[in-house]
Amino acid sequence: MKLALCIYHYFPFGGLQRDFLRIARTCLRRGHQVEVYTTAWEGELEPGLSITLIPASGLQNHSRMKNFARQVKKQIQNQGFDLIIGFNKMPGLDVYYAADVCYQSRIKKQRSFIYRLSPRYQQYICQERAVFAAQHKTKILALSAVQRDEYRRCYQTPSERFYLLPPGITRDRVAPVNVNKAREEARQSLQLAADEKLLLMVGSGFKTKALDRVMHGMASLPLEVKNKTRLWIIGQDDATPFLHLAKQLGIAERTEFLGGLHDVPRYFLAADLLVHPAHHENTGTVLLEAMVAGLPVLTVDVCGYAHYVQDANAGVVLPSPFEQAEFNQSLLDMLISPQRSQWRKNGLDFAKSADIYSLPEKAVTILESMKA
Repeated sequence: MKLALCIYHYFPFGGLQRDFLRIARTCLRRGHQVEVYTTAWEGELEPGLSITLIPASGLQNHSRMKNFARQVKKQIQNQGFDLIIGFNKMPGLDVYYAADVCYQSRIKKQRSFIYRLSPRYQQYICQERAVFAAQHKTKILALSAVQRDEYRRCYQTPSERFYLLPPGITRDRVAPVNVNKAREEARQSLQLAADEKLLLMVGSGFKTKALDRVMHGMASLPLEVKNKTRLWIIGQDDATPFLHLAKQLGIAERTEFLGGLHDVPRYFLAADLLVHPAHHENTGTVLLEAMVAGLPVLTVDVCGYAHYVQDANAGVVLPSPFEQAEFNQSLLDMLISPQRSQWRKNGLDFAKSADIYSLPEKAVTILESMKA
């Protein structure tokens, strides 16, 4: 097949972007022709992918997204594509890879009626409606049943347009057989003392992932625990406001921003706890990545994959609505709990049997079935 893959911005450290690239690679391995349309490509070029850069003008992100969609439509018409696949919401798609939460639902819960009159809201709702409205035909690759049901509640999208995918954890996230030795070597290479605890936060989008909640939690720790605890943040985003917050809370010396990294598995092995109290999270792939590396997880129930943490008993999932005091207490309890070794073991056992690795293969099989 000849496929058009449309993604607003590619960079190598986002969860959506990693999924996009794995699906694109799987398409290539199966002999399909792939043309990528994007406003920017950061990182190494992928052999076999034809990449078309689309200029998207506009002062604000929503206007740039609108222009990107308009330019893509002009570029792809009359190109003979079998399927047009979008990784961002836009009109004219045959298939949408639904990595984002339902915008309409989230805004109704979090914003006032006045905000819903803004050009930003109107544009994003227009793009979402172009995919999910009942009268359209776009097929949706959904990542969780909760997400699928939320879209259906808002747009009455027919159920037959949804295809539910399993998670897509890469095998390099799974802990090696000699996990204890690997953990010791990882901690030594990162110069972590034997009596230090490492909190790890992974994800681009520090506001959405609620880094502020984590920082307040760390600041609340008793002095004897806080002085033996480090917080490291892996991800690509503007750290400036959070550097200021760390100074205000008195934890700047124990906090490090590492940027986007390619050797994340080493940090999973070295850490003592993954913290992920996101404001909203369609899936939360990092939760599974931590579990299969044997890293206990502290997260919240709004994350689509949080139920895996509960099902495997590989950490703690806090209920909604979020309470900072509850998070603070859970953070302390998990750092000093002897149960961490059991949480580690449970995550490693989960990795051996769960169907959490096949997302790109299943996605491409579904695409192929649409043109069978």
